[in-house]
Amino acid sequence: MADDETTTTDRTDRTDGTDRTIRAAGALLWRDGPEFAVIHRPRYDDWSLPKGKVDPGEHVLRAAVREVEEETGIVPRLGRRLPTGMYTLGKRTKRVDWWAARPVADAAFVPNEEVDRIEWLPPDRAARRLTYRHDAELLDEFLAGPLRTRPLVILRHASAHAKEDWRDADELRPLDAAGRADAVRLSALLSSFGPVRLVSSATGRCVETVLPHARRTRAAVTTDGAFTVGDTAPGRAVERLLELVADGVPTVVCTHGEIVEELVTGLCRELGEKVPDDPCLAKGEFWVAHIAGNAMPALERHNP
Repeated sequence: MADDETTTTDRTDRTDGTDRTIRAAGALLWRDGPEFAVIHRPRYDDWSLPKGKVDPGEHVLRAAVREVEEETGIVPRLGRRLPTGMYTLGKRTKRVDWWAARPVADAAFVPNEEVDRIEWLPPDRAARRLTYRHDAELLDEFLAGPLRTRPLVILRHASAHAKEDWRDADELRPLDAAGRADAVRLSALLSSFGPVRLVSSATGRCVETVLPHARRTRAAVTTDGAFTVGDTAPGRAVERLLELVADGVPTVVCTHGEIVEELVTGLCRELGEKVPDDPCLAKGEFWVAHIAGNAMPALERHNP
């Protein structure tokens, strides 16, 4: 990671109206060339990048995908996290969370009330066309790093029935009602990053956490003892994680709180990056490491 701006380690990825910060999200949309999508907004007569406000209760990942699709007609696949923009609007602060993104498929642009034109431009022309300096700086930031990355998600299983109240084998202990609801929400968030391989601890609560996403994407869930509490050791878990990274396949690993810290710490050290101050996760939270070769240009944490 180039600097702390490319890392999201906060756990406030919802907007709930309890503070004076205006939350927004968007994407630097690019395709081979590379070419970048710049949009014209007739209301302001400016050229900018697709973004918009996060709805109350909406997760910032879903907001980024929704806003890009609404403004351009293009469904984006999110790539690496880009620096967050902070602006002052009167007495309030506006925070815009940004990602690089690629189109899932080509789509015909239909002018709408917010955006009447979209142009795909090479870097130099895109920078000149953009009205605002901070948008051009975002483009420069992206070009300074790897264009293509792949996601590695480290996910702690969602809330399960209390251990002290469970009389059967611990590996069969299932998610509780809150955990099942989070598992459904997690699938929508994981979809933001495109198709992924699903690897899970061999316990019911971990498999159930990724099951909605498996059904949604028709992907298989592979259980792995290296990520299963009671069947593994920190060194073995990290070694297996690095093997999955070396495969070059976008992957979700669902595991336990006892293992998460070692996985995140081992991954960062192997790739020569700073370990987050708090690598642990609450139940249902996940890290997304954006991998390019043997580098990790971005790392972000989210809750469902």
